[in-house]
This record gives sequence, C-alpha cells and structure tokens, in this order.
Amino acid sequence: MSQTVRVWDLVVRFGHWMLATLFFTAYFTEGSPTWLHTSAGYGVLIVIGFRILWGFIGTPHARFRDFIYPLRDVTAYLKSLRARQPKHYLGHNPAGGLMVFLLLAALTGTACTGMTLFAADRGRGPIAAGAALMRGESLRDDGRYAKVGSKHFWEEVHEVFANVTLALVILHIGGVLVSSVLHRENLVRAMVTGRKTLP
Repeated sequence: MSQTVRVWDLVVRFGHWMLATLFFTAYFTEGSPTWLHTSAGYGVLIVIGFRILWGFIGTPHARFRDFIYPLRDVTAYLKSLRARQPKHYLGHNPAGGLMVFLLLAALTGTACTGMTLFAADRGRGPIAAGAALMRGESLRDDGRYAKVGSKHFWEEVHEVFANVTLALVILHIGGVLVSSVLHRENLVRAMVTGRKTLP
C-alpha cells in the first residue's frame, strides 16, 4: 500500500473550497440578488487576504516560496505531462504553482472591479465610501454616495475578469484531472483530506 503524508493544511483546504464556492455563487447569480452577489465578492477578497498572509506564515507547502518556479520549470513540466512521464511533486508542481498565482490575481481583479462597478452603479460599497471621503463628501439621505466612474466601463472590465477567471478554473480542473491520471493519485481527494502519496 502506498504511503501517504499530510501536505495540505486545513487553512489551504478550507480556503480552496471557499474560493470555489464563493466564485461560482457570484458568477451564477450575475448580480441578482444583489446582496448575495456582492457578499460572495467580498468573501472572495477576505479569503484571498487570508491566503496571501498564509502564503508567508503558513505550513511549508502552503508558503509561496514552496511553489515559485522559474518559467523553464513550468515549460519542462508541461512537456513531461505531454510525454506522460511527469515528475511527481509532493506540494504544487510547477504548472499548479503558476495556476495558484494566476487564479489569485484573476479573482482579486474580478472582486475589485465588482466593487468599483457597485460604486459606479449604486454609489455604494467601500470604494464609493473611500472616494467620497477623499472628496470630503458625506453620506446622502438615501444612504448612498456620489457615483464613481462609468458604470458601462466597469461592467465590461468586471465581466472580462470574471470570464478569464472561469477559463482559468476550467484549465485548473483539466490540469488536476490529467495529473491525477498520470500520477495515479486522486488530487481532488488530497484537497479534501490533506494527504498525498509520497513520490
């Protein structure tokens, strides 16, 4: 029987599944109901904030330095996948490590542009409040601030970020399935139990 070892701690696993849940909640509600869509977006930013902190102070395989690889290593790993002879990594492989950073960046962009859109469309949220504070404005009687920027522009940018994030998620799932087959290891289960097979 293969020997397993604990690799992913509870913070990494909980954060991973929370980000997936929050992103798909926000994506499929598409702003209706507004409270659910915006709450999911704020949740994404909170989880990302914790994940970034954990990337510096967390357990060994959770730290960013464990899966920052040069581009040549990412390319070599992808070639080895194609040749069906990939090197086994206990933590993130080079392609998986790059995907973590791409997803964190895309999710941050999606959530931040969503907040900006909320400020431009409704005059609400932390960006609207911050902009009003900088202009020396106070909250209006209707509970809103002056609108920030062009609603149409931020709607387009937010949609682009959301669709790029979805494309990355699909690519990530595909990579996990391919790696699971080639390594004969259930990587989805590993992100639930935290345990992986020793190489």
